[in-house]
Order: sequence, then structure tokens, then C-alpha cells
Amino acid sequence: MTDKPSKKKNAQLIIRINEDERAQFIALCEQHDTSAAREIRRFIRGYLDQHQTNDRQR
Repeated sequence: MTDKPSKKKNAQLIIRINEDERAQFIALCEQHDTSAAREIRRFIRGYLDQHQTNDRQR
């Protein structure tokens, strides 16, 4: 077994969004058997990957 360094989740990001959009997002995540937090983390990682790569190309 390989010892993979863990990236502990030790920070929070608080955002303010429309109540209806939040409810729709939560419901959609549940339909896809995932969590809102997981999908937001996935978005953030993708955004970082995309923009860090673009910034390095400049």
C-alpha cells in the first residue's frame, strides 16, 4: 500500500446565493448521488487547473 499524503479539509468558504438556486442545486446533487460540497470542490479544482495552466502559458 502506498502512503499518499492527505490533503486535510481545514478551511471553509462561505458564499451567499439565492435560496431557490441553493435548493435546486442541492436537489440536483442528490439526484446524481453526490453532495453539494463535493461538486463545489470539483469546480474549484477544475477552475484552478484551467487558470493555472493558462497563466503559465502567458
